[in-house]
Parts: sequence; structure tokens; C-alpha cells
Amino acid sequence: MIVTARHLPLAVVLLALVGCGSTAAGGSASATHFGGYPTYLPSSTLNHHSDTVLTGTVQRPALTSQGDGVKVKTPQWSVLVTVTGPEVPGEGLPYQAPATTCTWIVTMADATGPVPVSAADFTSTDGENNVYRPAFVVGQPKPPPVLRPGQKISFELRAVEATGEGLMRWAPDGRNIVAKWDFVVEND
Repeated sequence: MIVTARHLPLAVVLLALVGCGSTAAGGSASATHFGGYPTYLPSSTLNHHSDTVLTGTVQRPALTSQGDGVKVKTPQWSVLVTVTGPEVPGEGLPYQAPATTCTWIVTMADATGPVPVSAADFTSTDGENNVYRPAFVVGQPKPPPVLRPGQKISFELRAVEATGEGLMRWAPDGRNIVAKWDFVVEND
């Protein structure tokens, strides 16, 4: 094929795209990831798994995504906590309300000592830093006020919250946040 001056810009773009899609002999391609990782990324970033259990303390609260577990540690106890959700009614409707009812499921397990359980210790914030105070869902089983070693509990929390990004936070002493779960309220 003869490349004329008219075709030169297109040839340069195509050559650049072909170069971006291939891995050089010195590059680092991973068979478990489409296209491999770029060689300029530090190796410490290549081992991150979104479902890794983080540790949360008063001094260093964990920040993770909804659905991921956090091992919360205090001087008195530790516990594995997972928050999933929010589930919202009316997904897929043509009208997207500015706020909607949100329901989260909280699961606690592997306690090493008595862990206080109270809806008042959970708060949620939206992208505007408005604070919401979810409550136990009426009609659903309430958890015990204390989780004991060997027990596993799940309970639902509900609040009406603005659509968009948010954080579910847990402060088991009512003041100091030890874990935060990032989520998005979507009703579209």
C-alpha cells in the first residue's frame, strides 16, 4: 500500500493505536487481566483486590466499597462487618426522584468479645455532606443489642436519602467512626 500525504495522518494514528494495544517484550502482561497492566505502575498496586478485608480502628478508619468486609478492632473486641446496598425501590423508572428510600444489609460475625449493636451508631452521608440516620427496618427482625462471640447476625437499616454518592459509617461508641462503605444511590 502506498501512503500518500493525504493518508499520512491516518497512518500515524493507526500506528499509535497498534502500539498502545500491544505489550512489548519487556512489558508486564497478566493472563488474568485483559491487556495486562502498564509497566509504569508500581508493583504494589498490582496486588490490590477490591474484596480484600480491611482493618478499621478509631485511629485509622477503614474506607471500602459496599459489599466489602472490614475487620473492626478496638481494645475490647474485634468483629468482621460487611455493609451491602443500598437497595432502592423503583429502579428503571423513567422519572428519577432527587431522593429515595435506601435499605442496607449489615452483617456482623467473628466477634472476639461483646460488640454493641445499635442503629444509632450508623450514619450515612451524601455527596453534599448531609447526614442521615438510618433506622432498623420495621417488620424485620431486630438484632440483639450485643453480638457475642460465635454469633453471626444480619439486619437491615433504612433511610430516605438523596440520589448520588454516599458513605455508610459505623461508630460503635456513638462518636468515633471505625469503618466507612462507599456506595451510590441509583434509581435509574
